[in-house]
Amino acid sequence: MAKPPQQLRPRTGGPQLGAKSLTMSMRPSLSENENLVVGVVGGCVETVLLMPVLTWKFCLQEGRPYPTFPHMYRGVGVLASSVAPITGIQMFFNGIFEKALTGGKRVAGDAEVIGCALGAGAVSASLYGPVELAAIHSQKLGLSSGATIPHLVKANGVAALWRGVMPTAAREAIYTAGYLGLAPVFTAKLMRQPGWEESFFTSAVLGSCAAGVIANLTSHPIDTAKTVVQADITGATYRGFMPTLQALRDIWSREGIAGFYRGGLARTIRTCGAFFVVSTIREKCIQYKASKQEV
Repeated sequence: MAKPPQQLRPRTGGPQLGAKSLTMSMRPSLSENENLVVGVVGGCVETVLLMPVLTWKFCLQEGRPYPTFPHMYRGVGVLASSVAPITGIQMFFNGIFEKALTGGKRVAGDAEVIGCALGAGAVSASLYGPVELAAIHSQKLGLSSGATIPHLVKANGVAALWRGVMPTAAREAIYTAGYLGLAPVFTAKLMRQPGWEESFFTSAVLGSCAAGVIANLTSHPIDTAKTVVQADITGATYRGFMPTLQALRDIWSREGIAGFYRGGLARTIRTCGAFFVVSTIREKCIQYKASKQEV
């Protein structure tokens, strides 16, 4: 026997289920723990699949040659084992922020969904900044993932692990708003078009690509500056209180706007793929939960 209607809540901010499953206007939301687990799985899958593209981005931004196989996967251990929980944390805080904003009694609007995702991404930077810094120096030094962090701490101190954390926060805020906000909103709008109601895969690909391009155009200059600042861990080139601004001025003076988008194609490919993987896993989990509640 079907459960009472109040166990499902109206939602318009995400892709709707097909006509064969639930009514088009009813969707459940994931709990905090469910968001955490889905984020961990999605983050792990997308990092392992897209590590060669991420290495390509690092190399283009730093101006170093692309490593031969299998060295483009060096650092994947520290990234996958850390990006996965970070993605989980982003989803976890996104759910908390949405619940605090709506009181759990109404559906968040599109602008509210994107705003909550911005906040969740910024919070995650305190963990993700050291992770990317370690991956960059793992490849530069030729050390294993496990040996890189102790080496950096011994040579530069613990605080050096958080070098570049502010631009990381800005970038992660935009990135998270892309995959938890723009991608599902775009996918939902496509699926509401006549004849597209059952085209989840195509809509998700197009929605993720559109969200990925927008997020990258907005955040890539910050990401480029962050990468060169983290690579310069000793502060030999970029020092002082705001090294990111120094890096942005330096890149602009040497290369102009093209320098801000160094590695932009690689990051766009990676971002579009990541948005598709993570948002699709999340949506499928929502659909599964909805089908179980309907039984």
